[in-house]
Parts: sequence; structure tokens; C-alpha cells
Amino acid sequence: MSLAAAPAEAPAPRALLARQPNEFDLARIERLLVRRRRYRYVEPVVVPIEDGYLVRAPCCSRTVDPEGGEIDIARLLWDERAREWRLYRRDHGTHSWIEDGPFARLGELMGWLNADPARVFWQ
Repeated sequence: MSLAAAPAEAPAPRALLARQPNEFDLARIERLLVRRRRYRYVEPVVVPIEDGYLVRAPCCSRTVDPEGGEIDIARLLWDERAREWRLYRRDHGTHSWIEDGPFARLGELMGWLNADPARVFWQ
């Protein structure tokens, strides 16, 4: 009977350790933003952040930034423990983020963000 050492476990692939942000979802979000219903004439920018993405766009209505500068539109965060996406909108008056809701799938979140039925994202 041999007492050889048990084989060491293979290290987890890096992609499994850091799920968000990733290039695939970044490109998907950029592609889906083209379908938004409001402010279709501005070009939003998607920025990778820890555990998700930040959507920014020029403020064409001048309601938030009279100079028309780039403003925060939404934060999309992946909650690994709950295994769901969380969507946040920016309260520009208090400079804080407000959770808009959880979503099981990124496509559902993007559909809600693009529709913006309460007009709280695209201002």
C-alpha cells in the first residue's frame, strides 16, 4: 500500500473567481443600450467597476448638469451571494445611489433600464 500524497486540487480558473466585470457582458450591455426608448441621440459609455458596470451619458436635457457634461445614469451590480443583478439609479440631488430592484437575468435588467417607464434613469 502506497502512502503517496493525494493530488493537489487544480486552482480555480480566474474567470470563476472574478465573474464581474467581464468583456462579454460589457459588450452585451453596450449593444443592448442601443434599444433604449429615451435619449436615443446620446452615446452612453459603459465603464467596468467592481462587481459590475456604470452607465454614463451626456446630460442633454440640462436638468442635472446645465453644462451638458457626462452624468451617471445607472449602476449594474452582480450580487454573487444572491446570484442576481441589482440595478441602481442616481439621485443627482443627494449624489447617492438608490436601488431600483433585483433582476434574475441581465437581459431583464437591460429591458427595464431601456424602457425607463418611471423616467428615473434617462433624465
